Amino acid sequence: MESELKDLNSKPAKIQQPDTTHDDTSSKDDRPLLKADSSSTAAAAANIHELEKKFAAYVRNDVYGTMGRGELPLKEKIMLGISLVTLLPLRIVFGMSLVVVYYLICRICTMFSAPNQEEEEEGYAHLGGWRRAVIVRSGRFLSRSLLFVVGFYWITETHKDSANTKENSKTEGTHQLEEQERPGAIVSNHVSYLDILYHMSSSFPSFVAKRSVAKIPLVGLISKCLGCVYVQRESKSSDFKGVAGVVTDRVREAHHNGSAPMMLLFPEGTTTNGDYLLSFKTGAFLAGAPVVPVILRYPYQRFSPAWDSITGVRHVVFLLCQFVNHMEVTHLPTYYPSQQEKDDPKLYANNVRRLMATEGNLIMSDIGLAEKRIYHAALNAAINPGS
Repeated sequence: MESELKDLNSKPAKIQQPDTTHDDTSSKDDRPLLKADSSSTAAAAANIHELEKKFAAYVRNDVYGTMGRGELPLKEKIMLGISLVTLLPLRIVFGMSLVVVYYLICRICTMFSAPNQEEEEEGYAHLGGWRRAVIVRSGRFLSRSLLFVVGFYWITETHKDSANTKENSKTEGTHQLEEQERPGAIVSNHVSYLDILYHMSSSFPSFVAKRSVAKIPLVGLISKCLGCVYVQRESKSSDFKGVAGVVTDRVREAHHNGSAPMMLLFPEGTTTNGDYLLSFKTGAFLAGAPVVPVILRYPYQRFSPAWDSITGVRHVVFLLCQFVNHMEVTHLPTYYPSQQEKDDPKLYANNVRRLMATEGNLIMSDIGLAEKRIYHAALNAAINPGS
């Protein structure tokens, strides 16, 4: 991919430098969100505006303001009130109906079949024949239907021409060899839980999820049919290493086996406001297999679908009360790593990240989940000083 790197050098991505005063928090990514020690919370609450400059990747810039609790204009209040009593109930009913229908389809297709019980996995991705075909086709259709119900009536998709990104000096035989190679993973920027619905409707991949997802009614079985790899974020044991190994094996399997589902991975590890691209973790790149970069954007005028510094319930309510939501998707050509990138997963991850930032006009920021927790805790302390 040397030609890609040459193109990137001539069109550098925007970069936001991290705040070095928070470097010591990088080893605490296993802590739950919205919690921080009292000293950091007090210091953060004292200067929210300064923190917004440092943690710009998590700042909401829509009409609803910080944490969705800003003062709304009269027109917005009227529109929100109308939507609460009309649009919201209808979308909840139709949305839940679609989830129940797909759950029943998954239940029927998995009857008399035992789930895969390998380490960090408990799923039905191994199913074949008509069962797998029904699960995948109905899953893609119903996922798109659910996005439609939520207000994503049109999704703008752009597919970049692979001919513009491959190295011109490569031989014809090398080109043919690369085009025969199947990607092992889809790597995407992470803006919202809606990202998963889009990817389910587009390619129906497996993905990494919290272990608690497997126990959620209805959703738990659906996640197992997707073949999710479950991770316990709060665990301090060697589970993380085990999950990385499972993900690498699954990426390799998808690369070599055309019938295996590809892995969907969000290398940033958390969501942003959609304008930034955080540092990439190397899990998706350890196998050295080709990856498909996908960039998601959510243009908005009133409420931003980005799930950054707002609670889940508040986000869902405001999202469902918005008459129309917008999504733009850019599919980049399959990225084939060089031998140097295969030998150095960090280099591989950084090069893909730089490519995505450039093509998606995203600002690169080196802050991460630890800084997000500090920012959330500061916002909570400022809004609820007595708690």
